[in-house]
Amino acid sequence: MGRDRAAASPFPPRTGPPGLSSAPRGRRQPRALTPVSAQLSTRLPKIWKPQLFERQFYSEILDVTLTITVTMRTLDLIDEAYGFDFYILKTPKADMCSKLGMDLKRTMLLRLARRDPKLHPNDPARREAIYNKYKEFVIPEEEAEWVGLSLEEAIEKQRLLEKKDPVPLFKVYAEELVNQLKEQAAEKQ
Repeated sequence: MGRDRAAASPFPPRTGPPGLSSAPRGRRQPRALTPVSAQLSTRLPKIWKPQLFERQFYSEILDVTLTITVTMRTLDLIDEAYGFDFYILKTPKADMCSKLGMDLKRTMLLRLARRDPKLHPNDPARREAIYNKYKEFVIPEEEAEWVGLSLEEAIEKQRLLEKKDPVPLFKVYAEELVNQLKEQAAEKQ
């Protein structure tokens, strides 16, 4: 019989901060004083952690400056995409791997879909220039509301959409009676 994968792993189960739970793990050779002792020594467990930077980004669509912790690779991808807004809008969920990024994407898409007049209310020309710049990303508002939701959030949103409060029968019958009386009054006149 096959062994359980977790039991077969030489490392304990991954716990701790969510950002580091996916950090690459492996073994490294210990520092040795002589080449012979390096060959005889056992390999030590090692976790490679990313180098994190706290940077400020300005979003044209949201008209706000955000302070976000990112890696060097993310900074390179933002430069490749020619800006923070383009990076957030172009990057698929599988590549972003960030709940914050997907929440920002949903907020940006909703603002683009609604053509929100709160964006630069005193400068309509600048507002139109921003909306024209990002017009390739505009999707229907109903679709934008679902972008980047986790499974739990999507289930809750669907449950709230499908939820209908029961209408008491006396209100239904009272409304029918009022309609019948209105019809009878209209027929008499």
